Amino acid sequence: MTSRPTPAPPPESGPPGAVTETSGEGSGEGSGEERAAGGGSDRATADLLDRFLAGLRLRLPRLRALWAHGSLAGGDYQQGRSDLDLIAIVDRPCTPDEERQLGALHTTLDRTDPLAAKLHCSYLAADETAEPARIHLTWAHRELMRRTVTPVTRRELHTFGRVLHGDDTPAALLPPVTDAQLAAYIATDLRDYWRPTLEDPDLWLQDIWVDLGLLTLARATVTLRDGTLISKGEALAVLGELGAPDEVIADIRNRRYGPAAPPPPPGPARPSDALTRRADLTRAFLGPALDRTLATYGHNSPTPQG
Repeated sequence: MTSRPTPAPPPESGPPGAVTETSGEGSGEGSGEERAAGGGSDRATADLLDRFLAGLRLRLPRLRALWAHGSLAGGDYQQGRSDLDLIAIVDRPCTPDEERQLGALHTTLDRTDPLAAKLHCSYLAADETAEPARIHLTWAHRELMRRTVTPVTRRELHTFGRVLHGDDTPAALLPPVTDAQLAAYIATDLRDYWRPTLEDPDLWLQDIWVDLGLLTLARATVTLRDGTLISKGEALAVLGELGAPDEVIADIRNRRYGPAAPPPPPGPARPSDALTRRADLTRAFLGPALDRTLATYGHNSPTPQG
């Protein structure tokens, strides 16, 4: 995972494991505009991607490619619930003026389209893609920052990355990620990021921490075990196999795939007894489960598939 302060919710694409291998590598077929609007996305999502791409092309004349990864590329995208995880490739690093223009573009989209709050994009210079530890300009959580493009994201892009614009595919510009590199990254993320968050009970009163914490464990366990990337939907079944509380699994499934819930009432709210119980169940399960996964798979490379 990228470095981030504990109280900030991690982006949806951040947890290890990611999504199913559904579409293969980005093919580069068709025009950028057709690809941005295509791929089975909901119309509102496609419209946002079209507006974003048009804005990028005006501000970044040297834009070479725009790729999608995460749920949007892998087939588990839920409009209004999933993040829009994107990578833009440019010929050279952005200038300070271009960075300001990109910030203004994202801010404008965020102000005019509710889906844009979940749009995350990293901007990579084509000659700076090889090193996973290199940090890149990124828009996420409604602000510009600099962070890495992780081995998980790189593996997603190689496996099922979706080309929205340009002729460059991920395989053409990104070095492949070995199973050993992926396993080492995931184990470190579980140990150094997710395990310490359990020391802050207040985090686990929030839906996003419950959802991503448990789904991360399930997807990470599968990836560490055999190198496979699975979807969040598939991870729900794995959580059952790992012994996660049934009522917490049902809660995650309903919020991710069930009918949209009404917005919460305005103003501060005290945690309900149900949220407190859910947080306690989650933390009681997740701590020992993380420890078991790390003890079992944390020092091993996945068995190669196929």
